[in-house]
Amino acid sequence: MKNNQNRTQEFIKNPQKALWKLSIPMMLGMLAHTLYTVVDMYFINNYVHFEDAMASLGYLFPSMFIVMGITFGLGSGGTALISKFIGAGDKEKANSTAEHLILLGVIIGLFITILYYFIADKIVLWQGASNDALKYSLDYFYIIISGTTFMILGIFFRSILSGEGDNVFAMKVIGIGTLLNIILDPILIYFYQIQGAALATVISQIVVFIIFTYSILLKKSCYLDLNLKKFVYNRTMIGKILELGLPAAASMIIMAFWMGICNTLIVDEDAIEAFAMVGRIEHIFFLIIISIATGLVTLVGMFFGAKRFDLIKQIIDYAIIRSIYIGIVFFGIFYMFSTYIFSPFELSQNELDHVIKYFSIVPFAYPFIAVAMNSGRAMQALGYGMPTLIITFLRVLFINALLSYIFIVVYHKDIIYIWYSIVLSSIITAITAYLWMKKISNDVIISEKY
Repeated sequence: MKNNQNRTQEFIKNPQKALWKLSIPMMLGMLAHTLYTVVDMYFINNYVHFEDAMASLGYLFPSMFIVMGITFGLGSGGTALISKFIGAGDKEKANSTAEHLILLGVIIGLFITILYYFIADKIVLWQGASNDALKYSLDYFYIIISGTTFMILGIFFRSILSGEGDNVFAMKVIGIGTLLNIILDPILIYFYQIQGAALATVISQIVVFIIFTYSILLKKSCYLDLNLKKFVYNRTMIGKILELGLPAAASMIIMAFWMGICNTLIVDEDAIEAFAMVGRIEHIFFLIIISIATGLVTLVGMFFGAKRFDLIKQIIDYAIIRSIYIGIVFFGIFYMFSTYIFSPFELSQNELDHVIKYFSIVPFAYPFIAVAMNSGRAMQALGYGMPTLIITFLRVLFINALLSYIFIVVYHKDIIYIWYSIVLSSIITAITAYLWMKKISNDVIISEKY
């Protein structure tokens, strides 16, 4: 494998090219995974013998989003630290960060698995699910949570590779897992219905975990030299990962809580099913922006560690502007073609109406979401994780949830007012996040220089 100091110099030489070199492989891998979720949604919606099967999964989405949020949040904290240490030429600390991230993955995975096993039914019932929806939700959920540890470690391995600037191998592994998932999905759904979809997911997660473990820990095919047999626990290192990662993780938990609130406010199961489906399709846009933001974390961390402050502002502005362009493109696609996108799915007219209403309003928020997400990740890479949490709290709970409650519960308005609230909150927080990021980047650069 290429010496990582050479890679750092390559990134310094052409930061814009480096951003796409980091982001595009991650995009392809995550888009492949999104393709699986769309295929999964198609088979569940069309072939599971239960009228509201997708609505049943909609009740699970907040809980699953919490796990993903914790994982991606802590993983991004690990990525920021690893890239910073590599940029500074401190491989030993980069190794230690990666090893402690793996330890966190095992602990968190086991804890969440046990916790969800005991409270899964309560989470679903809290959102107003019927008894039939509860049964189908738990049939799927109990299998999915059995693979939680493998899923978390798979994402953490990918975060480690991202921190050292190698997203190509991670893309290939994710692609293998996704392909396996797509192959197994129709077969297992045919025999085991909704439980089959969960089984296909868990099997693919285990395979991805095995490939990463063999390549990184046994074959030693990455730049970092991880040796868990000689692992020395360092409370300070755990603290640094949590300091950067927990605010991002907590912000995702807030978003998951918001999704649960949405389900309680919406009530109509057709609307809940539509909400679950648009969330999976819309995820394509979010994964692209997340990929760019993750690449930005790596570059800002490396440039920070290498003391190339002149490149930090340059790459942040470049990432934000390109993400805005992408947000505008997806706004146009979803706004104009939502009817055609969902034509392969057997939706009732009421469900389709909800989908069209959603995509006629919410995509206006995409460019602003892109600004806020990249600004938050840039601050995280500079060592400031808390702004992301504060901004998310402002957007989701203080503005979005409060306005939605007022419109739906107090004034009994249509659920489209929830979508209007999303747009308004996204605009306000994008401006806040960008200005905050500019202040932090200026302060950090001045303090480091002098």
